[in-house]
Parts: sequence; C-alpha cells; structure tokens
Amino acid sequence: MRLVIARCSVDYAGRLSAHLPLANRLLMLKSDGSVLVHSDGGSYKPLNWMSPPCSLTEAAPDEAQAAAGVTAVWKVTQTKTADVLVVSIHEILHDSEHSLGVDPGLVKDGVESDLQRLLAEQIELLGDGHSLVRREYMTAIGPVDILARDSGGNAVAVELKRRGDIDGVEQLTRYLELMNRDPHLAPVTGVFAAQVIKPQARTLAEDRGIRCLVLDYDAMRGLDDSDSRLF
Repeated sequence: MRLVIARCSVDYAGRLSAHLPLANRLLMLKSDGSVLVHSDGGSYKPLNWMSPPCSLTEAAPDEAQAAAGVTAVWKVTQTKTADVLVVSIHEILHDSEHSLGVDPGLVKDGVESDLQRLLAEQIELLGDGHSLVRREYMTAIGPVDILARDSGGNAVAVELKRRGDIDGVEQLTRYLELMNRDPHLAPVTGVFAAQVIKPQARTLAEDRGIRCLVLDYDAMRGLDDSDSRLF
C-alpha cells in the first residue's frame, strides 16, 4: 500500500461529476488497484475514490496547470466504465509504501458466529423445505455465511449480522452478483438475516429482491420459554 499526503485538488468525471478544491489530503493507493482520497475527518469514508479494476498514470502538468502551481497530474481510469479520477498534485508532504501481507479477513464476534451456527442447525427458519449446503461458502471476494437450498432446489445465500445495516446489504449484493455468474449455482437468491434490521437496510434489500429475516437469538438458543410469557 502506498500512502501519500499531498496538497492537491481532485476531479471526478463519469456518471457523476465532482470537484474537491485545493487542500491537504491523504491519497491511499492499494495493491488491488483502488485509489482513495481521504481528509482528516468524515470517519472511515473517503471523499472520493476509484474502485478496481483501474489504472493509474502520472504525467507532467501542462503550461496552464504548472502556472497554477501543479507539479504532477495523476489520472486514474476505471477499466470497465471509463470513469476518470484526476488528482492535481501541488506538493507532496509524505510518500511511503508498506506491505501489509495477506489479510486473514473479518473475524465475526461471538454473537454473529453463534447466529451462523444456530441458523445452520435450524435452517428451517429460512422457510419450509430449506436445506443446508454449507457454512462459510467461499467466493472470490470472501465467504458467504450460509449457502442453502430452498424447497425447489435453488441456491440461497445468507448474510448474517447482529445489527443489519446498509453495508451488510451491499456486501450480500456483491456476493449475489458474483455467485449468479456461476452456472452451477444460478439462480441464487439472497437472505439478509440479523437480530435487528434498520429500516433503510430493509428498504434497500427489498428493492434489490433480497429477503429480510429477523432472528430471535434467545429463542434460537432455547432461552425463550414461551410458557412463561404473557403474550
């Protein structure tokens, strides 16, 4: 990974156009080819970015750019869409490269891990006739929590969260897009399962044809005694 802190301006041209005026920013160039532009705020989300596959070329500024103080121009082009991110560098304050090695991936916390195990054991919660294929079904971009089959034999991909938000829906969407390219699996439908699903996440999931399932963790563990409840 290459980390560059630079005084720069940034322009994006594609489906949308955006401009970031001159300021000090962190430019993150990852080994997968992605380029992210960060400020010293705004939490984890970059101000702008280009996702792989993309290519980066560096060129000298033209006369007008040089007169404005630009010392180098980075042009990042998205291979599939031809969207372009142009970074006009005025001054580089820091430039370093770091090898992070192979990432082991996200390790789920105890509750999410338990939910996965319990749902695999109680796969009928997905609906009558569902059967488990396997847990942690590996794809090229990471493991799907559960792969199952419905009563008709069609593949079902399940993403599990403690609290279901939009990021989880986006994650499942990427899995489904990839899995539906596999003729041995397609068609693959999705189930977004969590103890709590935020309204925005539910709306996005349903818009994308993904079914939402709210899980009762205590009931799945056998701690919910229905005989002792008033309702």
